[in-house]
Amino acid sequence: MRAFVSGEYRPGQPFPSVRALAADLKINPNTAHKVVQHLIQERWLEVRPGIGTFVASPPEARATDRARLLNGEVEQLVVEAKRLGLSSGELIEAITAGWNKLEGDREAAGDDRD
Repeated sequence: MRAFVSGEYRPGQPFPSVRALAADLKINPNTAHKVVQHLIQERWLEVRPGIGTFVASPPEARATDRARLLNGEVEQLVVEAKRLGLSSGELIEAITAGWNKLEGDREAAGDDRD
C-alpha cells in the first residue's frame, strides 16, 4: 500500500502480472493473487479485460491508512536518531530541513502540491 500512497505507482501504469509479482517478491503465486485481488477490491487496481491490470486513480487516502504508514516510519526514524545520539531538537531540525528541501525542489519543478 505504501507504494500507492507515496505515488510510486501512477494511475494508468500497468501493474505486474501475478506471476511476475510472485517472482519479483519471491512469494507463492497464490499469495500474490490474493494481494492483487485485495488491491482490486480496495480500488487501488483496476482490471481491463483482455488488456491487463492497471493502477487505478487513487481513492481518497483514509486518515487511518496515512497514520498507520506514518507511525511506522516515524518510529524507525526516532529509533535511528536515538541510536546516532541525536536530541529531539536535532531530529526536528533535520526533518524541517528535509521538508524545506522537498518544498524547494517541488517549487523549482513547478509542482505546488502539499
